Amino acid sequence: MNERIDYYAKRAALGLISRREFVGQALALGVSASAANAILASAVHAAGPQTGGTIRIGLQGGATTDSLDPATAANFTATQVTLLWGEPLLFLSDGGGLEGRVAESFEGSDDATSWRFKLRNGITFSNGQPVTTNDVVETIKRHSGEDTKSGALGLLRDIDTVTADGDSIVIGLKNPNADLPYYMQDYHLIIQPNGGNDDPTAAIGTGPYILKDHEMGVRFVFEKNPNYWGDYGYADTIEVIVINDNTARVAALQSGQVDLIDRVPPRTAGLIDRAPNITVHSVPSAGHYVFIMHCDTAPFDNNDLRLALKYGINRQEMVDKILFGYGQVGNDTPINGSYPLYTEFEQREYDPDKARFHYKKSGHDGSILLRTSGNSFTGAPDAAALFQQSLANADISLEIKREPDDGYWSEVWNKQPFCTSYWGGRPVQDQMFSTAYLSTADWNDTRFFNDQFDQLLTAARAEIDTAKRKKIYADMGMILRNEGGLICPMFNDFIDAQSERLAGWEYQSIGFALMNNTAPMRMWVKA
Repeated sequence: MNERIDYYAKRAALGLISRREFVGQALALGVSASAANAILASAVHAAGPQTGGTIRIGLQGGATTDSLDPATAANFTATQVTLLWGEPLLFLSDGGGLEGRVAESFEGSDDATSWRFKLRNGITFSNGQPVTTNDVVETIKRHSGEDTKSGALGLLRDIDTVTADGDSIVIGLKNPNADLPYYMQDYHLIIQPNGGNDDPTAAIGTGPYILKDHEMGVRFVFEKNPNYWGDYGYADTIEVIVINDNTARVAALQSGQVDLIDRVPPRTAGLIDRAPNITVHSVPSAGHYVFIMHCDTAPFDNNDLRLALKYGINRQEMVDKILFGYGQVGNDTPINGSYPLYTEFEQREYDPDKARFHYKKSGHDGSILLRTSGNSFTGAPDAAALFQQSLANADISLEIKREPDDGYWSEVWNKQPFCTSYWGGRPVQDQMFSTAYLSTADWNDTRFFNDQFDQLLTAARAEIDTAKRKKIYADMGMILRNEGGLICPMFNDFIDAQSERLAGWEYQSIGFALMNNTAPMRMWVKA
């Protein structure tokens, strides 16, 4: 029987029969479906990556208002496009640690106030120009300058000095930070010639592909970078197609227009997975679907009003009806059990009476305007409607305004005082807090300004005792939960899907969807 299973597995790995056909043969031979899938995965990797061909990806999130400047990347499409042509100093490894990209290695001082990053020898940009320490120094300076619009600004404000020293750069900090290396894998911090100061949108980097053609919010075409130093990138061509409509994106995969998609609608994920030549991948994540309020803007500058909305949302109903079980209930903090120093709080439950009490105490009268778009997260308009219904039971009137998908991230998010949004999570708590909740963070999209929270964040960075650090993070999480402008009803699974034309998928539970944006570079077209 083993020989017959191996025979069918090899044929499936080479694309001669479909996954469904292989599983059918395995079941007929008495092998369970889970065992069959494991055997097939081993066979695919035993066959080895194959080079050549074109991988076509259908993504949600792109808009005509996007930019190729990595500093302003604010949606999944922009992030994926950026990481095809460029790389930061470091990248997350499959196990959640850090691996070298532009930097070969790194080390910190005993007190974590100084960090040295040794650059990879002989690495060049896609235009053939050697990468120098000056390029790296200027990149970090551009993203941390006072006039920058970089989404990484909140991570870099504590940098005191950035200097070159031989083949390394040295970052000096105003305060200790044991997590500083994790900042250097942020997707905004792509190393560019002269830091991107000459032309931040030139799309010249050290990544495995070169951008050959593009129309923002529509389509991007990449070709293999002949100067690439690493082992990513098996396909000759990568084509990214922006398909914001869920139905159209799934149809494109089913019809063979694309080979790989993100954000499979949870409602139909099980049905799509039963298609003969499609595999759906569901991975628990730190990503969260949220409603965000500006704490400095009326009526959301009143904490009783914020608490009223938090008690007025039915989290379990949203997990059931929006995520269809592909996720977990949230608790008004951006941190869940995927973080190593997570502390579980008492779950905030839907309570119309408490919502009504806090709403009356706030003194607000009249409806509250919520802006939403299907581009903010999958099912956002439906989630807004559920929120409206649950608030009505507390005698709170919610008005919903559906905004255009195109331009949502540039015209609504981080500008309007109450809207639906989405965060992909970060590898460590410090990075999540520093990016979105530190008072000085450029992406502080809830306008949360809390001195105690800021002080605790600084203290946590310097604390080497794990138990004490965990307690500090717990205190910070409680402040956010009780005083912040974040309503977090649910953490979503990443639900991606691929056609049988591709191989090489790896289970990746950290970072972002599509194997933390590496799927196009690490998967290959079957011969």
